[in-house]
Amino acid sequence: MLCAIAASVCYGTATVLQAVAARAAVEPGEPGAASGVDAALFLRAVRQWRYLAGLALDGAGFALQIVALRLIPIYAVGAALAASLAVTAVLATRVLAVRLTRTEWTAVALVCLGLAMLGLASGPEGETPAPPWLQWALLVTAVAVLLIGAAAGRLPGRSRALVLGAGAGIGFGVPEVAVRLLDEVDFTSPALYALLLGGAAAFLLLTSAFARGSVTTATAGLVLAETLLPSAVGVVWLGDRPREGMAWLAVLGFAISVGGALALARFGEIPPAPSDSARPDSAPSGSAPSGSPPSGSPPDDGNP
Repeated sequence: MLCAIAASVCYGTATVLQAVAARAAVEPGEPGAASGVDAALFLRAVRQWRYLAGLALDGAGFALQIVALRLIPIYAVGAALAASLAVTAVLATRVLAVRLTRTEWTAVALVCLGLAMLGLASGPEGETPAPPWLQWALLVTAVAVLLIGAAAGRLPGRSRALVLGAGAGIGFGVPEVAVRLLDEVDFTSPALYALLLGGAAAFLLLTSAFARGSVTTATAGLVLAETLLPSAVGVVWLGDRPREGMAWLAVLGFAISVGGALALARFGEIPPAPSDSARPDSAPSGSAPSGSPPSGSPPDDGNP
């Protein structure tokens, strides 16, 4: 559980760095992407030191996540990873002078409470042998994440953000399950390729969601998909169970921690600067908000 929480600290800090880089990578006047899978945007973002530092933290977080997944149930690890939003929120108050509302501070406290409950209730990882078809199902799911991203590019603003976020959550959930199916590096295993493809596809979708969508909507989809779906796989097919007689505490802790994370969904990306606070989340970086005149244009006084 300590490894899972340490992973969430790495991921929460990386979010701040990567989101700044993703917004900066959108070129002025660039139209919205025709597809949610925008490799050009990713390549521009990855040239910046902030994005590279975020990737390094993601790598450290993933190593810690692997250790956690080999020791405790997927549902406990997933809830801990959702807590990275609490890390981002607290970090934003220190580094970016962002103000948290009373509700958001309460959500941070609830995330910590839920994780403590999960830590008490979680048993060891399940020992049920995985069905043979599960590895191929993971690989198919990873491919489907790319197709979801391509389709999401044709959706309107908030719907696109939700689908991109949920698709990224599914993509990040694939490695969580794949790690449990791999006892060693096996180049003949579909689970290995599902792990690599799912994680890469999730990064592409999430970068597009950060750059051109509603942060809160995208992050809510990410949290729900990344926690609920892998947890269900762990319980149904891999034998993940809580300690004897503590199922109620595990369920309650999971619900509280994920609910608290959803309340902090706006911290899926770095909050806007004070001068940009009036701009909607869904307005692309470098574009004027809907209904505002372009920069440098005189206000509309009603005359032709």
